[in-house]
Amino acid sequence: MKEQTKLADNGDGVTTEQAGARELLLETASQIMREGDQVDISLSELSLRSGLNSALVKYYFGNKAGMLGELLDRDMVAIIKSVGALLAKDHMSPEAKLRQHIARCVDTYYAFPYLNRLLMRLVRDSDPAEAKRIADKYLAPLNKAYDRLISDGVKAGVFRPIDPQLFYFTVTGAADRFFSARLVLRHCFDQDTLTEELRDRYREHTVDFIMAGILAR
Repeated sequence: MKEQTKLADNGDGVTTEQAGARELLLETASQIMREGDQVDISLSELSLRSGLNSALVKYYFGNKAGMLGELLDRDMVAIIKSVGALLAKDHMSPEAKLRQHIARCVDTYYAFPYLNRLLMRLVRDSDPAEAKRIADKYLAPLNKAYDRLISDGVKAGVFRPIDPQLFYFTVTGAADRFFSARLVLRHCFDQDTLTEELRDRYREHTVDFIMAGILAR
């Protein structure tokens, strides 16, 4: 009975055992990149850490690039879904929506500090069709959401006009740079651990700092 449960089909032609192996490979790759503050992994380390044969990377993902692409899909979806949900909340003010979104971005980059570097690497190294797919799936929706959020705030008289494209780089840069700079923390501030307390302080600082620049005076 236990073996039958492991091999049950989930409806997509993928057994629960296969889904578990895929997720274990993705999560192990994520852990390696978080701990090493890097956006590359060796298949030998992935195999050692996961306890799975590295040949499964080719079996499930085609190659290492395919696996990294699926990892990006897994981790970026939280930001895209959250900003979409915010746009649908008509009862929230534009300021409250933007504050919540910036806070969510900080939390996401704390959990996945490699995220923006992985995104940029895949856009740079992929063929034009795949690079466009990534941009259309993640960058374009964020830019449209920022355009909507900022426009709503300007109409309400609470925001001054801001270029949504530049706003994207401001928010992403603020979230990404801090959590991908452990070497700076270690050598300049004698702090090597990105604690939850540090995340909370930085979240509050970043939200207030960015909002101060967009709020109408």
